Amino acid sequence: MKLKLLLLIGSCYILYGCSDSTKPEKIPNIVFLLADDQRYSTIHAWGNNDITTPALDNLSSEGMSFRNTYIMGGTSGAVCAPSRAMIMTGRSLYHLNKEGEYYYPIKPETITLPEFLLENGYNTIGIGKQHNGKEVYARGFTQGGHLLFGGMSSHYKIPTYDFDVKGVYLEKDKYYALGKHSSEIYTTDAIQFINSYDQKKPFFLYVAYQAPHDPREMPEEFLKIYQDKKINLPPNFASQHEFNNGELVIRDELLAGFPRTEESVISHLKAYYAMITHLDHQIGLILKTLDDNGMKENTLVIFAADNGLAVGQHGLMGKQNIYEHSVKVPLIISGPGIPTGKSTNAFIFLNDIFPTIADYLDQEIPSSVEGISFEELFDNPGSSHREVIPLGYKNYQRGIRKDKWKLLEYHINGERNTQLFNLEDDPYETHNLVDFPAQESKVIELRKELIEQKNLLNDTSKFWIGIEFKY
Repeated sequence: MKLKLLLLIGSCYILYGCSDSTKPEKIPNIVFLLADDQRYSTIHAWGNNDITTPALDNLSSEGMSFRNTYIMGGTSGAVCAPSRAMIMTGRSLYHLNKEGEYYYPIKPETITLPEFLLENGYNTIGIGKQHNGKEVYARGFTQGGHLLFGGMSSHYKIPTYDFDVKGVYLEKDKYYALGKHSSEIYTTDAIQFINSYDQKKPFFLYVAYQAPHDPREMPEEFLKIYQDKKINLPPNFASQHEFNNGELVIRDELLAGFPRTEESVISHLKAYYAMITHLDHQIGLILKTLDDNGMKENTLVIFAADNGLAVGQHGLMGKQNIYEHSVKVPLIISGPGIPTGKSTNAFIFLNDIFPTIADYLDQEIPSSVEGISFEELFDNPGSSHREVIPLGYKNYQRGIRKDKWKLLEYHINGERNTQLFNLEDDPYETHNLVDFPAQESKVIELRKELIEQKNLLNDTSKFWIGIEFKY
């Protein structure tokens, strides 16, 4: 990978104080675009013919798609909070705070991605949704735009703050951004920054969107794209979940009535897709602005989402579960030295992005980072990365993915349920194989792996109290 960077962008950059001619001459800018609640299967170029996403389609053709990217889960119903904390710190789910503390202001002793880049010569710009405390912005960002401190709001009435370099955000300073959609407000901030940037230092531009998180609001023209369009009901649509998963009446699940109906789910899907198409349009504007300013060739662009969403699959609407639709997310990376039009099926966590950026820049990965760099995939998309993907949600659900297999365990008020899926044959997780005698050894194998990951990750939650596995 670093040889490719040498061929593309030359010799040593003086900011890093180096003399080795193998170092890049001009360190790339980094633009990180983060969607909110956008599941992995919502990109046209990735096989969803029901949705329109020209900007993301183009980005995937110009860069590399990571088709098995996961979040580790969540210890809060607001799954985006721990997910964004993992992205920003490179930490794992159960090491974000002190043992037993499951809130998500990022700790002072944990270096964040913008702090790391700031220390390595970048100007750092933060825009949009911040779900991990107010203090962290002053630590890592030198500039910014409109900021939302919280999980959600009306997209046309954002309780917002203007960026403050001192990190002081008092209640009296909050105001409501009105008249424009949140995605448009954050995009306008990003475009204004790019158009006015005239410094020699590279920049890190982090645009954290609220869309397509509900409420499902978008300009009417984007909803019209889908109003008369026939879209497909998901193959794993169900009128209700088959057993209590611990979170059947949380806020997200109350967005549609019970039992779920085909008409209701299709209506929600059309609005969800319309929000994604609107967001895609905003992303396209940012990418065009980079190109118009001659920055495209020297900018690493990262697009990802903080978690997925059910929207009718398995009888669920939200993200408070560990099925593929909720823990698997899109990830596309484009820029200098990144292969074009390539895909990889290697297992990746979002917290692997931080160390990958450090490796890409040939800088030492901070000791607080627990993610694993996947930089080797840029040169070898067919190679593997992680062997297993451990998953968890609150004290209710635990799971493991290994190869084509996925085991899910549920423990709610003493009630146990287990699911085993062959994702190669059953990507929508509809055929539970756990009671098939031929799969008994596979269940035992995956339970052993689940226990091993529990110990490695320091998962000390109440899920494990009173539970016994046969293995």
